[in-house]
Amino acid sequence: FLFAVMFGDSGHGLIMTMFAFLLILKENQIQAAKSKNEIFLMFFGGRYLIFLMGLFSIYTGLMYNDVFSKALNVFGSSWNVANQPGVVDQDFTGFVDIQINPQYTFDGNHPYPFGFDPIWQVAENKLLFMNSFKMKFSVVAGVIHMMFGVWLSLFNHMYFKKYLNVIAEFIPQVLFLGCLFGYLVFMIFYKWFAFTANDAGDAPNLLTTLIDMFMSFGSTPDPLLFSGQAVIQPILVVIVAICVPWMLLLKPAVIYFRHKKTQSQAYEVNKPVDKRKVNSETDESRALISDGEPGTSSDGSDSPNGSEFADDEPFNFGEIMILQCIHTIEFCLGCISHTASYLRLWALSLAHAELSEVLWQMVFQTGLKMQGAMGVVAIVLTFAFWAVLTIAILLLMEGLSAFLHALRLHWVEFQSKFYHGDGYQFQPFTFQKIMENPFDE
Repeated sequence: FLFAVMFGDSGHGLIMTMFAFLLILKENQIQAAKSKNEIFLMFFGGRYLIFLMGLFSIYTGLMYNDVFSKALNVFGSSWNVANQPGVVDQDFTGFVDIQINPQYTFDGNHPYPFGFDPIWQVAENKLLFMNSFKMKFSVVAGVIHMMFGVWLSLFNHMYFKKYLNVIAEFIPQVLFLGCLFGYLVFMIFYKWFAFTANDAGDAPNLLTTLIDMFMSFGSTPDPLLFSGQAVIQPILVVIVAICVPWMLLLKPAVIYFRHKKTQSQAYEVNKPVDKRKVNSETDESRALISDGEPGTSSDGSDSPNGSEFADDEPFNFGEIMILQCIHTIEFCLGCISHTASYLRLWALSLAHAELSEVLWQMVFQTGLKMQGAMGVVAIVLTFAFWAVLTIAILLLMEGLSAFLHALRLHWVEFQSKFYHGDGYQFQPFTFQKIMENPFDE
């Protein structure tokens, strides 16, 4: 879906879907041919993924109402220029630009049935309108994606019975992300629903509101987005500020007092401290910090009872604090930088739409304007040139670019919230492996 947000064109998505469907339909013949072309084999290996990417691109293209940079007029338009005062009395010769007032010309009683109104395709401020929507949608999709990743970390903590991580990491992370950027998502939706054409000029700038929430702490926002905003924002800032020392100090403090308790119990019974037990606790503390399993070293290798560290690595509270400090800084700064990173969804979508429109206007539209016999020849030639450029630039180059950006968003921004690369090497499920090694567990 993230790929399709950047590749939102139903026409290009249809071509991609048909190509992938052909590979799926002919997969037995292609496998029997045993091709040595590495580039083709890469496309063939990802045929199911390409098929899904194409389907989602068709969906987002319909949402954007964008088919080869043109709009579909299925449900008509919610704008009626004739309703604007003085328009019907004007003498229109040729093409005339009219600045229409939505207070008179827009039927805002109901939303458009599906996607965007086709009138935006011919509007001069189309780019401003689409940019505003896509930028906000990128933030919304990014925050939801990251919040889902944080919630997945809860399943890791519960599976490995690391309840300390639930209290000292998961809860403050959810609060930090929710009170900061979750609040931004709330303001985006509230602004979409609360303001109409009559009072759109009074709507505040959301980015300015978010910055002033910290820079002008305690002051009353001007203008107000909703009633109670002056009370809610300081509370959210305080919660965000509390979450930072919560993530930084709670887990090391619990580990430290747990270690002290182990030592005091050993001295109470007049026995020397079991060095292996203490260092096993050190190993467990290190695992708690790195989210690995107790009894596992930092590189993932097994270390029974922590005996590997019996002589070399005694309990070191400073090391634990440094590791926790790194994780806290990484998460806090990552929430900001990763949210900004999701703006690539907006940037790639803008680039794809503009390139598609440029190819249509500069290439194919040139042939459509010609008339007579030369017009027929020109249409054939310009269509061939336009089709080649569309496949080479928009489908191959832009498609590869959008795929890599979507892959990066999953690997860095999403999986960094719960995946640490410890444990066992991932092996995808295949019947071929089971048939080759039927007795392997």
